[in-house]
Amino acid sequence: MRQLIFACIALLGLLFAACGGANSSSDQGDASSSKEQKAPPKEEVAISEEVLAAGEAVYNTYCMACHMADGNGVPNMNPPLGETEWVNGDKATLINIVLKGLTEPIEVHGETYSSIMPPHNFLSDEDIASVLTFVKNSFGNSSGSVTTEEVASLRAGG
Repeated sequence: MRQLIFACIALLGLLFAACGGANSSSDQGDASSSKEQKAPPKEEVAISEEVLAAGEAVYNTYCMACHMADGNGVPNMNPPLGETEWVNGDKATLINIVLKGLTEPIEVHGETYSSIMPPHNFLSDEDIASVLTFVKNSFGNSSGSVTTEEVASLRAGG
């Protein structure tokens, strides 16, 4: 009987602590989430529809023939753009691929792609920034933006 009473008291104590803890932690969660909303990390700043539309137009003109409308590329030739380290990884690498092209085979999702990507350094810094922002936020990607300043810096050798 004593054990049953002790178990009930312990259970009530746990329930009381859980209810009190849930209320205080949800209050803290609300407070911290409102703080996060006030000052989002730089990479989480909203990307304008204008930038995405401009990037899509550049993509449709210069990229779609090889990487396809769905971003899935062409097997063994042109790599897919969705959910890859090439798109979602280091921005400088991605920018340099567009500026300088790529001549060696690359591996994406365990498959090798061997077509040469010509340099697209004839595009403006703004066009490259917008198309890469579009790609980084399409085809299953959600990895931020590329700025005109980042492109200009790499184009200048930085």
